[in-house]
Amino acid sequence: MRKLPFFILLPFLLAAPFSPAQTLTIPVGQQGTHHSISLPERGQSRASVLRTWGEPVKRHATVGQPPITRWDYLEFAVYFEHDHVINSVLQHQGQRP
Repeated sequence: MRKLPFFILLPFLLAAPFSPAQTLTIPVGQQGTHHSISLPERGQSRASVLRTWGEPVKRHATVGQPPITRWDYLEFAVYFEHDHVINSVLQHQGQRP
């Protein structure tokens, strides 16, 4: 009696590799196409970022310890620890039809 469940499942296990699958396309790494955009570099001061790129569209409140602040520009965001850039990233641009 114990072998019966195995024989019931065996056809499904053998057919699984041949079943059709849906392909999901994920736009990983599309930001590499924006070569002409210069971004603030690690270590730059807030004053330097303001001089070069102007006022951000939005300044987020400081959080955590050490204090981390984010400034959003139209095409990128800048992350500061205290008064220096720790990272800058391009904003995700949705796929165009």
